[in-house]
Amino acid sequence: MDAIEIHSPLSDDVIAGLRVGHKVLLSGTIYTARDAAHKKIVTAIENGDDYGFQISGQTVYYAGPCPARPGSHIGPIGPTTSGRMDAYTPYLLGQGVKAMIGKGFRSPEVKEALIANRAVYFAAIGGAAAIMMHCVKSAEFVAFDELGTEAVRKLVVEKMPLFVAMDLYGGDLYDPF
Repeated sequence: MDAIEIHSPLSDDVIAGLRVGHKVLLSGTIYTARDAAHKKIVTAIENGDDYGFQISGQTVYYAGPCPARPGSHIGPIGPTTSGRMDAYTPYLLGQGVKAMIGKGFRSPEVKEALIANRAVYFAAIGGAAAIMMHCVKSAEFVAFDELGTEAVRKLVVEKMPLFVAMDLYGGDLYDPF
C-alpha cells in the first residue's frame, strides 16, 4: 500500500479512515511536547491559565529537537518514548487532542481514550531524527521556553513519514494478537 498523504489538523473523517499499519505522510501544523510540557499544559488547563496555544484539534509530537545549526530553523528531531506521556494522554485526548506522534507501545488507558475520543497514535521511526528534521519547514517557540529543548514548539511539516500505530477502532500495532 502506498503512503496516504494527510494534513494536520486532522479531520474526524481522515482519522476514521486510518487503520493500524497504514503508512502516512503528514503535512501541516503540529506541536512538540514531552513529559515536562505535558505536566505544565495539564496544570494550565486545570487552572484556567493561558499556555500559549490551543491544544484541541491538534497533533502532538513527542520530541525535543537538538539545537539547530547556524542558518537552520531546527536540529535533528526524533521521537521520544511515548509511554512517558501516558499519565497525561487520556486527559489531553479528553481536551480534544486528535493525534500523537512518538515511538513505542501505549498503556491500555491510552488505547481506551483513543477509542473514546476518536483519535490516532502515529509511530515515527526511532533513530531517524535527521530525516524528520528535513520534514520541518518552520519552527517557533509557543510555550514554556524555560524548558529549553523540551519547550513547546509549533512546527509546520511536509510529508513526515509515519505509521498508524493505534487507531480509533482499537487496533494496536504493538499488540497484534
